[in-house]
Amino acid sequence: MSLLDPITIKQTHFKNRVVMPPMCQYSVIEKNGIVNSWHWQHYVSRAVGGAGTIIIEMTDVDPDGRITDFDLGLWEDAQVAPLKSLVSELKTYGATVGIQIAHAGRKAEDASQPVAPSATRFPAPNYKTPHALSTQEAEKIVQHFQDSARRAVDAGVDFIELHGAHGYLIHEFQSALTNHRTDKYGKDLALFGVEVVEAVKAVIPEEMILQLRISAVEYAPNGYQLDHSIQLIKRYMAAGVDTIHVSSGGEGPTGPNKLYAGYQVDYAKKIKDATNAIVTAVGLLHDPAVANAVIASNKADFVAVGRGILKDPYWTLHAGETLHLNTPIPKAYQRGFRIR
Repeated sequence: MSLLDPITIKQTHFKNRVVMPPMCQYSVIEKNGIVNSWHWQHYVSRAVGGAGTIIIEMTDVDPDGRITDFDLGLWEDAQVAPLKSLVSELKTYGATVGIQIAHAGRKAEDASQPVAPSATRFPAPNYKTPHALSTQEAEKIVQHFQDSARRAVDAGVDFIELHGAHGYLIHEFQSALTNHRTDKYGKDLALFGVEVVEAVKAVIPEEMILQLRISAVEYAPNGYQLDHSIQLIKRYMAAGVDTIHVSSGGEGPTGPNKLYAGYQVDYAKKIKDATNAIVTAVGLLHDPAVANAVIASNKADFVAVGRGILKDPYWTLHAGETLHLNTPIPKAYQRGFRIR
């Protein structure tokens, strides 16, 4: 297998294994959550650049669930049509299109009163102490996820990713660091995420992939380790999750001791082995040779290239050129790739 080999999951075809992961642009103009010209040039250029999969950035299920007021949203129907136009354009260039829907929880920086499983402030400057959700309020947010998923389907995406990583709301419920509750959601740390999965599955087509992004480990003192995330994934897969996007961290102000190319790949491989899930690996995989080795060694089924694709919209085309792999070049650009 190689980086540019195709793969089909359920009924969804991916032309290669390169994923543009969700990366917040903080570029909404009028704080209305609506796609604008920046998002068009940002995403379409990467589709032209050959990325097999494009996951649209964290798109929020509630106005107070945004990281900032400049994030995309799917909390109302008016946000669907502009997103649908963008998704259609991306597909024109052969990209498979996903969208990440999420709620920032206690990390909602611009919310007047952020919410969380418990009233524990994120341990970094400028964050507010959140309101601890009641059981009924948490159930209402589950409904918000379902409503946003329905809108995502209306917008024509090929799959949906739930953000259960990086210290946002689903992650907050599944972590003992941030969930100190005594109700049903405190007795079962996976339950909120399971309810979100089940609610979303109820409104998306049966053949549509539902992906979960998860932090494999937390780097905070006393944070959970890989054994906990594997058990969470098994619960989420039993509830209907199809594929897993493996990241790490987010619940504390610190990260791993060392950053290096592929520093999270072993987590992806161990999760793949333990759950038999189709997985995406991420983490400084911008060197084409390293990214290709992850696929060739079967450590993951996809590689997400974040910083590399931010720097170079045509990363996938250049990777194919570097690795001497066959990748279609847009006709208008072929002269630029022709060997002289």
